Amino acid sequence: MASEEELFASVDALLNEEPHLPPPAERARLREAAGITQARLATALKTTTQSVKNWENGRSEPKSPRLDAYQRLLNGWAAKYPAPGNAPAASVAAMAPAASGEPAASTVETADVPHAPAVAAATAARPAARPAAASRRPAPRKAVQSAADPRFPHGPLAVLDGDGSAYGTGGIVLDCPATTVVELVEWTLHESGLGAPKLNRHGKDSDPLIVLTAAAAVKLGLPERLEGHEQRRSLRLPEDHPVVKHVVKAKWRLTQRGFGPWARIYRKAQGRERQCVQLAILSWDALDERAWPGVTEMEPADIARVLGVYATRVITPRGSTAVSGLELMTALRPPTRAVRDEASGNWVPGHNPGSLGTEPMDPAPPEATPEHPVVVDSGWRGGFLNEEAYQWVRPVDLLSDEECTLPYAVGLDLNTAFLAAAARLVVGLSAPDHFRAPTFNPKIPGSWLVDLSHIEVNPRLPSPFTPDGTRPTGPAWYQTHTVAYAQELGYNVTPLEAYLRRETGAYLDPWHDRLKEAYADTLADLGVTKELTDVEFLTAMERYKDADPAMAAVLAAIKATVKGGIGKLRERPQGKRYKEGERWPALQRPTWRPDIRAAVISKARVNMHRKLANMARMTGLYPLAVLSDCVVYPSSGDSPLDFLPYAASGKPQPGAFRLGPTPGLAKLEGVQTMLWAVDLMEKGYNPARHVKGGDAVLDEGE
Repeated sequence: MASEEELFASVDALLNEEPHLPPPAERARLREAAGITQARLATALKTTTQSVKNWENGRSEPKSPRLDAYQRLLNGWAAKYPAPGNAPAASVAAMAPAASGEPAASTVETADVPHAPAVAAATAARPAARPAAASRRPAPRKAVQSAADPRFPHGPLAVLDGDGSAYGTGGIVLDCPATTVVELVEWTLHESGLGAPKLNRHGKDSDPLIVLTAAAAVKLGLPERLEGHEQRRSLRLPEDHPVVKHVVKAKWRLTQRGFGPWARIYRKAQGRERQCVQLAILSWDALDERAWPGVTEMEPADIARVLGVYATRVITPRGSTAVSGLELMTALRPPTRAVRDEASGNWVPGHNPGSLGTEPMDPAPPEATPEHPVVVDSGWRGGFLNEEAYQWVRPVDLLSDEECTLPYAVGLDLNTAFLAAAARLVVGLSAPDHFRAPTFNPKIPGSWLVDLSHIEVNPRLPSPFTPDGTRPTGPAWYQTHTVAYAQELGYNVTPLEAYLRRETGAYLDPWHDRLKEAYADTLADLGVTKELTDVEFLTAMERYKDADPAMAAVLAAIKATVKGGIGKLRERPQGKRYKEGERWPALQRPTWRPDIRAAVISKARVNMHRKLANMARMTGLYPLAVLSDCVVYPSSGDSPLDFLPYAASGKPQPGAFRLGPTPGLAKLEGVQTMLWAVDLMEKGYNPARHVKGGDAVLDEGE
């Protein structure tokens, strides 16, 4: 009999084996079936069109890591576009008899989705389907295909309605007989076929999510609404509530946040098998309207479609979009991996290089918040990092007569500017070390005490070193990117102190790549693609919310995930019972990293200033105001096409603002009459807040 060591060695050999691509002709067929050109595929894989042609005619083969990405893409297309005459694997499994001689498991029909393939259940206990008429919604524009994983044939989640119909992804409808929360948990784990595979080979599978409508919540013995003095998202069922007592009596557990809008019910894992179900209760405001616009008013099948697309492209929701953004970081960079213990020869959890590890890490005093124990206990009085997004308005006396006569003020909003800043961002992975009078090194992430007050900046532009755009008045703490930009402008910098990290890495890279792809794919579903001209792009952006409200909600949730995830890296204490100097729950997470949040915001603000300066140099235009990732310019017309710089060839000038759906590029945000805006500015009016309000800070989530 093979030993455990031999088995692990064999498995690792298979994992490390290079993927086998389908024949060249099949590669071309799959790409054409997906409607993707060779040029677009080449752009996605960061290669040339000729290379793609060579792969599809058999002249050459891609190499890792491009090989792995190409394999993943082809596998996804193969699941969506099987060869003519070939039934999908799941359908074949449904028709074939079981190896033990038992009859095949029940198939699951789809609701209102014509010609959807049957999906084989993982066990004979899978629930039967509801008839198609049970769905109360029109046919979706585009069905979401669940991952090709036999363990989770019905996708990552389901929306349970009061009649027992559980609406899943791809239009499927399952029968759920549960009448109590405990029965629902048992059904979900053993019969539903719900869940999602891990996003990293060292990670964990996503637990199934059950979303409860108000009717379903009442049927299971839960109140339709949670009432109290606090925000509803902060409320919890009391411990003596019958449902909570029943859950505990059945030997299930609740996490520390109790039975609230996002309740996790679990038992300790037995071996490698997890026993955990995530519940989301719609009538308890589980889905914030700001992050999921209009979703709670949709029919259950449409809610399943929205959440299913998000789960497939981002992650199965586990709370607010801020929570999901943080969970995505950990899912893509798991803290541990299996390593061999040299003493025993067994495989044990070990540190995963590039991750934040399993233990929380205290920040340097200037990186912390004033109420943090490292500040309170040490009596720190040396100041703090102030790396925040812009909130700046140009003083009225710096407006020229010509600017005041221009009839329009046009707002340009950068698409997911903070996501773009996370790309290839090197951050610290180890604890900070203190240095006195260090030599500045732009490659070392950390916090630097340096005087930048001597740097001259055009007064018609905000200072790149402060969130309010005012000139620094003396030494202050700055993140590495801010100090590096001062050097880029040609000034000498002489740090007085620094807190630096010796171990570094691009921790957010996979997080950035997955969210960028999700954002681009969702925009493409709404008709906004890279191939559009600037005129077509602006037209498409005006109409995309009406094209498909469900996909528009997914796009809003992705954007909220970016900002919320970054903001939650510095989650502040919450609740009236908190006392200054106490450790709050968020500090127990390895992902409580205010220095990483500061690095993202610093880079985004520097990127914004660089574009502002380039615009001034190319066009002579200066902004009226900047709020977070939105900049307002005076204009002779109501379109950014009236003032953005274009070369004689018609192409946008590099370095300035450009239109497009890619993160970091701009879109039209709002138009106001200039003379009216100037008149109100004299009365303290902030045009940036008017054009795009409520988006000045990165939400730290709940």
